[in-house]
Amino acid sequence: MTIPDIVKTLDGTLVAGGESERTVGSVVANDLMSDVLLNDGEDMLLLTSLASDQAIRTANIVGAACVVVHNAKPLPQTMCQVADTLGIPLVSSPLSKYESCVRVHDFLAAEGKA
Repeated sequence: MTIPDIVKTLDGTLVAGGESERTVGSVVANDLMSDVLLNDGEDMLLLTSLASDQAIRTANIVGAACVVVHNAKPLPQTMCQVADTLGIPLVSSPLSKYESCVRVHDFLAAEGKA
């Protein structure tokens, strides 16, 4: 699953960080960044409802490939700036986190990776 796949699958919009050729290796859906730090999956896709630059900074620490913020929450300018600076793709999705999890699972299952 690539960044364009994520944007399309989650009806999202790439708002910062630029497109990346990285492929998602694992998926974490969480709003508690302290819990995200406990995950050691590579090239993580972080699904969250936390619209804060803390989510981007945490994604940088764990080496995440992309961050998706759900429920069409307005994204603070500082969050977008940090994503651009760190080169982490930031996607805004109108879907709920639950619906996004279902769609990501379905996409990965269709690829034979779920």
